[in-house]
Amino acid sequence: MHSEVSSSRLNATAVVLQAPESLELRQLPLDAPGAADVVVDMEWSGISTGTERLLWNGRMPAFPGMGYPLVPGYEGVGRISAAGDQAGLAVGQRVFVPGARCFGAVRGLFGSAAERVVVPAARVTPVAEELGERAILLALAATALHAVEIAHATPELIIGHGVLGRLLARIAVLRSTGPVVVWETQAARRGGAEGYQVLDPADDSRRDYRSICDVSGDAAAIDKLVGRLAPRGEIVLAGFYAGALAFDFPAAFMREARLSIAAQWQPDDLHNVKRLCESGELSLHGLITHCAAATDAPSAYRTAFNDPECLKMHLDWRNRP
Repeated sequence: MHSEVSSSRLNATAVVLQAPESLELRQLPLDAPGAADVVVDMEWSGISTGTERLLWNGRMPAFPGMGYPLVPGYEGVGRISAAGDQAGLAVGQRVFVPGARCFGAVRGLFGSAAERVVVPAARVTPVAEELGERAILLALAATALHAVEIAHATPELIIGHGVLGRLLARIAVLRSTGPVVVWETQAARRGGAEGYQVLDPADDSRRDYRSICDVSGDAAAIDKLVGRLAPRGEIVLAGFYAGALAFDFPAAFMREARLSIAAQWQPDDLHNVKRLCESGELSLHGLITHCAAATDAPSAYRTAFNDPECLKMHLDWRNRP
């Protein structure tokens, strides 16, 4: 292995969710890297207010790999400090890391909230230097692009003006020939529109949207959205819904409504959205509003989950002791 990290230092300080609402920083041993692996020294990791909030409050449904204790995070950016002979990547490259499972008995779901990770080289994506910390947003941007690709028509109405909703709106503006509208119930989140309109739902009387994309995670939203559809219109569920979904069938029947589900982004989505971001076609500016030193992780997670003015919080792992 070509390395700037000796084997005696294969450990890392990581964010560990011990149990719901119990989070701490712990020193963890890392799995030994193989010939096709890289060691990445993390620079920044993002905090997700969707899936990670569910992990935090204990409402995440059972998935393979789910359980406590775990290292969260799927929005990591760092530099390769060691590369196996079969990795095909070079020491010093900046890469996006969607997660890692290298913490032994501590689960990696998703595993990028750590100062260092061992990960197969095939899992990381080299990113342009100029993206800097904004590269943590590539996972959400790929999720947004995947939702647009799933839809039968470019979304005309997007529900929620958090980071995912803003990225969806920016991509929809790139794709659409007509106006794009976003609904946001919190007044503090209605600013920052770029080429689209943000409304309180009560101020929107339109009932002929051909495509609506919901990222709110509100399981009770479907009925109100069906009432805003054009005949044969579509609702794309692109958020994550912890509970059962239900809707009034007669109203959906009368409109011959379509209901689609956008799941996790695919490698092509990440590749395509990276190209859009690196070319400047898709802007990532103005989406990261808060930053905290990694040593302040416990308070940073609480801010990310509880402060409506915090669109995206990221941890800074540089200059760590």
